[in-house]
This record gives sequence, C-alpha cells and structure tokens, in this order.
Amino acid sequence: MPDETPSIVVSETAREIAAENDARNVRTLKARVLSGSMIMLVSSGFVGAMNLAYNLAVAHTLGADRFGHASAVYTVLMLLSSVTLSFQLLCSKFVARNDSLSEKIGIYRFLHRRAWMYGIGVSALLFLSSGLISTYLNLPTRTYIMMLAAATLFYVPLGVRRGFMQGMYDFRPLALNFVLEVTVKLGGAVILIFAGFGVSGVVAAIVASVAVAYFFAVPPREHAAFSDAVLPAATGEGIQASVFFVGQVIINNLDIILVKHFFSATQAGVYAAIALVGRVVYMLSWSVVSGMFPFSAGVRSEERGGRAVLGTAVLLVVLISSLFTLGIWIAPTSLWHLLLGAGFPLGGHSTYTSLLVLYAATTGIYSLSVVLMSYEISRKIGNVSWLQLGFSAAIIAGIYLFHHSLHSVISVQLILMSALLVVVSVPYLRVQFGRRTTSGVAAIVPGLRKLRPVAESEVIAEFLRSEFYQPEFDRYREAFQYLVDHPDLDNAQHNALRKALLYRRRGRLWRELPSDTEWWEVSLETPDLKRIRVFPRNQWRRHSTDSYQLLDTAERIRSRIDSLSPNAFFVKLRSMSTEFAITPEHSAVLLIGIDERSPLTIIEGNHRMTAATLVSQEQVPRQFRFLCGFSPRMMECCWYETDFSTLWHYALNSIAYIFEDRHGIIDAALRDMKAKAMPKLEG
Repeated sequence: MPDETPSIVVSETAREIAAENDARNVRTLKARVLSGSMIMLVSSGFVGAMNLAYNLAVAHTLGADRFGHASAVYTVLMLLSSVTLSFQLLCSKFVARNDSLSEKIGIYRFLHRRAWMYGIGVSALLFLSSGLISTYLNLPTRTYIMMLAAATLFYVPLGVRRGFMQGMYDFRPLALNFVLEVTVKLGGAVILIFAGFGVSGVVAAIVASVAVAYFFAVPPREHAAFSDAVLPAATGEGIQASVFFVGQVIINNLDIILVKHFFSATQAGVYAAIALVGRVVYMLSWSVVSGMFPFSAGVRSEERGGRAVLGTAVLLVVLISSLFTLGIWIAPTSLWHLLLGAGFPLGGHSTYTSLLVLYAATTGIYSLSVVLMSYEISRKIGNVSWLQLGFSAAIIAGIYLFHHSLHSVISVQLILMSALLVVVSVPYLRVQFGRRTTSGVAAIVPGLRKLRPVAESEVIAEFLRSEFYQPEFDRYREAFQYLVDHPDLDNAQHNALRKALLYRRRGRLWRELPSDTEWWEVSLETPDLKRIRVFPRNQWRRHSTDSYQLLDTAERIRSRIDSLSPNAFFVKLRSMSTEFAITPEHSAVLLIGIDERSPLTIIEGNHRMTAATLVSQEQVPRQFRFLCGFSPRMMECCWYETDFSTLWHYALNSIAYIFEDRHGIIDAALRDMKAKAMPKLEG
C-alpha cells in the first residue's frame, strides 16, 4: 500500500495557505471599507457641521415661523431625493459589479440619460402642482416650490454622477462634491438673507448649490472614448432601489411635512430645529453606508467577506449614534438659546433636551436598520425595500392618529423604528445561529461526497414519481402514468410536461428554491444524519423540535408509534417502518443545503427517511439515493431558513401561484409535445 503521508502533508499545507490568504483578504477588505467609510465620515462630519451652521444661521435670522417655511421647502426636495438616490444606488451597484471600464462607462451613460428624462418629468410635475403643495404646507407663496422645480432638474442626474464616483471607489471626489454643495448653499443663503431676500434667498441658494454640484461632478475626460453598454437586469434592481428610497425619504422627512400641516408655524419651526440637530446622526451614518455599499456589492465571498463589510459598518454606526446622542444629552440649555436665538420658544431644559435625545435615539436606531437593509440590497433583490415602505406608511398613519404634542410625534417614530430594527435583524441573527450550528456539525462530520451532477429534469422526475399517487393528479394519472414511471430524460417535451405536472401540486415549493441551485447525487454516511432536518411545515411542525433535526424528530415520534396511536400520521409511519424492516427501499430522497458541510433539509422523502431512521440509523444511508440541491443563497428559501423575509417572499409567490392556471400550463405542455411529435409521425 503506497504511503499517503506526503499527500496529506501537502493537503494540510494547501489548506493552511488558503486559510491565511482568506484571512489576509478579509483584513484588506475591512481596511478598504474602513478607509472609504472614514473618508465619507470625515466629509460628512464637515458637511454635517456646515449644514448645522446653515440651518442655525437661517433659523437665527429668520425666526421660527419663516424658518419653518424654509425647512418645509427643503424637505420637499428631500422627499424628491428618493429618485436621485435610486439612480445613485443603481449606478454604484452596477459599476462596482463590473470589472470592465468600458462597461462601467456604458452603464453610467445609460443611467445619466434616463436620469435627465426623469429629472425633466419630476421638475415639470412639481412646477404644475406648486399651488397645491404650497396650500397644504401653509406657505405664503407658490414661488418657493416653483424655484425648487429648477433645482430638481439637476438634482436627479446628479445622483448618477455621484453613483459613478461611488462605484469607482472615488471617495475623495465624491466627498468633495458634497462639501462643495453645502458650501455654496451656506454661503449663498447668508449673502442673500443679508441682502434682504429672506426665504426666497434661501431657496435660491439651494437651487444654486445643486446646479454647481452637478457641473463639478463631470467624469474625467479620458472616459469619453468608451462606448455605451446595456444595463443588465435593471428592472428589478430599479424597482427595489426606488421603493427603498421612497420609504427612506418618507421616514426621514415626512414628519416635518406633517408637523408643518398639523401645528402652528412656530411649533413647526421648533420641530424642524430639533430634526436638523437629530438628523446629523443619520447623515454621519449614511456616510458609512456609502463607504460600505460598493464593497458589499462587489465582494465575491458571501461568507467572510460579506461579514467583514457588514460588521465594520455596524460598529461604526453604533459608535456614531451613541456618542452623538450622549453629546446632546449633556449639552446645556444655554447652548440651544445661543445657537437658535430669541425667535425660538425653547421652554425648560428637560423638555427641550428630552425631545432632542428622543429624536437622536430614534434616528440612531433607524440608521442601524438602514445598514442592514442596504447590505441586503447590495447583495440581491430582497424584500426589505417593501418592508421599509410598509413601516413608512405606518409612521404616516401613526402621526395622523397621535399628534397632540411634538413628544407624541417623536414617540410614534421611536416605537416603529425599534420594531423595524428588530424585524430586519432577525434574518442576520438566524444566519449567525445557523453558522454556529453548521460549524458544530462540521466539527462532527466531514463534508458530503458528491457523486455526480444531476440535471433538474431528473430531480423533477424523481419528485413527481413519489407524488403521482396524490388526488391532484387523478385526472392525469391514466394518461401519463407510463411517462412518470419510465421517464425519458433526453426528451425535452416529456421533461416540460413532467415539470408542469409537478407544478400542479408542488409549484409553491419549487419556485422558492434559489435560481442558482445546483443538483448533485451525494453519498451519505450514518454521522451525516445529525445534520439532516425534516421539512419545516404541516404535521412536522407539531411533531418536531424547534431545530427540526431528523434524529430528534424520530425519537419524539417513536413513543407514539410504539403506543399504537390511531392518528393517521403515526399509522402511516408505523406501516412504512414495518415495510422497510422487511424490504429495503432504494427510491430517491431530495435534500437542499448551502454546501457540503451545511445542515440539509429534506424537501421530499420526510416520511420515508423518518420511518427508515426508526428501523435502523445505520441502514438509512444505504436505503435511498440522495439528490441534493446546493446554493449559497439557500438561506433565502423559507424551506431551509424560516424568517420574516423568507416568509414574505413565500407569501408573494403563493399569491402568484393561486392565480396561475395550473391545468392550462399542463395542457400547453401537452400541446407542445404533440406538436413536436407530429413532424416525426409525418416523416
């Protein structure tokens, strides 16, 4: 027998080198995220300070009532920023994902043209509805909104130019562009206010700042030689980005609009001042997200690389939120009197400070949610955008119901933002728990052995064969029994018909599997049973532990089997166990998992696997053929990991499934099969 020691040593050395390289890559990625975030953080700190100086200067000179007008007008622009930020996110995401410079430039040009089309449309709509908006906001003139329409014209395409810089990791030019915008806005507002233009001068300065920022964000000239490219898969990404930023701007800005509508001009001005101080937290936190986003979109590793990006961003946001909220809490009342001036009725120290601290805490909690949601959006098309939009609608409803004081308005937001953070955190907490579980399993058992790749058509054929006795197939059984029992996997029409038949009963299950699922026939050993879980639905929920582990479930069921329970579920398992003890079974069991070392969930064969386990654990690996679907995105499947996000995705698919004509799909597949067979018969 040859000596295998040298090969083992080489293998161990290779693993050590790979692990060392992986760790080095993670450290490099953390450093790059931290570097980009720090550049954006420093610039955001400066921009935040300038914005604070801008708002305080405007508030000090205009007083609470006119500052309320100016703040409401600027908030309208912030609401429209959902369009701008959607283009910025799209451009940043696709530019970061593509390696070719020509493709990056092509994506930028495509989106830039689209942004101008949207900018013109939004600007025209704002101009035409200026009277209606001014009436709702209790503004003295529609001129402010008409001037804002001019700013919107440049504001939408500005998002594409900033997104290009972000996607190219050009954080310094991006940071300088934000600094330039706020500098022009502050300088212009101060000059025009002292020139006697009042609120009109403030709005004019906003228009000038956006236009200047746009013209100074032109990409370098050397990029002009590249041709256009078509933006890949933009529809889903665009909807996701738009919904995300619509929800974001509603949460961040609509409270000011509603307070302006429900409260007096003076109270609205006080609330606007509280909001501008508290939202410095969000501005600083968003700078971290800006630094994180292109790296999380471009990183290839879903595991360590992704965790490095997300963990760094979360720690920075927690630090920012905590320090800022603490600083507001310890600030003396005299500071607010000094900064805001005599035009603001600040009241007692405790009342005003409590409002500021409450608002800052609310913004900090929401900022953490934004980090988690932005990370998911950078990686895939998820459901968090719609989730956030739902919470933004809840905030509107909450403020409409509870607005008897400014304190109640902020409290509504604090409660809902805390709930949002809890909901968006659940998938990540489950993932971390799953990784710990996987690590424990990996320490006990080695990875599965892949025998051969398996086509989806073969998996569907095996699935349908085990399901074809069900009542849903009564009308098709006589006609297609032979096609199901003796599948010709080389016949594309037969494969399509079997898939249509399977969808008749299992369409909701099958459509949940990630699109990149790869199927393999694998070999299991007895220790692998420790990682296998039963299907987390129907009667298995009642008779399994929280972990759904196959071995634990079998032990819980054993006592009911032995007690001769008349329950149909136990009668079926008892009968199958008796049959397996006499006659071995060699049918296929379908499993899903992330990789060879992850936990596996049975999606077809739960009864057979449980019955065989009750007879003999040692015989189970030789009792069946195992077909396993692997995908790095399997955590998105509710059959593998159940949480709010995956259940929401399942609910949407279920609604689509209900309205599908499943009989029509089978009939269409049958007609296609007959049509393809006719030329052969004629020949």
